[in-house]
Amino acid sequence: MLENNPRIAGDAEIVDEAILSRRSVRAFLPDMVDDDTIRAILEVAARAPSGTNMQPWKVYVTKGESKQRISDAILNSGIRAEKADWDEYRYYPTQFFEPYLTRRRANGFGLYGALGIGRREVDKMRAQHDRNFVFFDAPVGMIFTIDRRLNQGSWIDYGMFLQNIMVAARGRGLHTCPQAAFAPYHRQIRPVLDIPDEEIVVCGMALGYEDTSKPENAFRTDRVPLEEWVTFSE
Repeated sequence: MLENNPRIAGDAEIVDEAILSRRSVRAFLPDMVDDDTIRAILEVAARAPSGTNMQPWKVYVTKGESKQRISDAILNSGIRAEKADWDEYRYYPTQFFEPYLTRRRANGFGLYGALGIGRREVDKMRAQHDRNFVFFDAPVGMIFTIDRRLNQGSWIDYGMFLQNIMVAARGRGLHTCPQAAFAPYHRQIRPVLDIPDEEIVVCGMALGYEDTSKPENAFRTDRVPLEEWVTFSE
């Protein structure tokens, strides 16, 4: 079909490139992203589907001092990431199992390897993880929340909204990093952004221009072959 329609083939190439070039960037340039661009990205992303068009997302966009206050509140809390309480929702299983354990380890070893951090250098690993809380120096940090009364279907809808943001950002030459690491620090974040109690902090996201000089941004994750997770039937 694509071979017979050059326009569709061109459109597919653009969309595919935006999706394929999306990755978690962990070092950003200080160059600011203007509000009009942020608004355009969010408006496009809000075209994500949601059950009965409920649109369950809420976004707090932070820059400058407000972003710094979030960083300070978390980093000065004295709560290490491994001790943080995931009391609103659990992102990961309590006990990892295969094949997910192997994939998780490969991701961690790959990232720390790119940074030259050895497997026993716990302090360096912690310092790298703490960079989540400065949004990896991105000029824009977003915090996402959802009404706690909503159910699992709305969380599925939310994931599509988040993906739309990341793809729309790529279309504008920007990069992102979605960050579940913020979720267990909701008590520190709430007073900074005046987030009401009925909202659960889902995650954060860094937005900005990639710093291509940083080694962590040379790291690429892989994907398992299609045959391992797809079944065709007729």
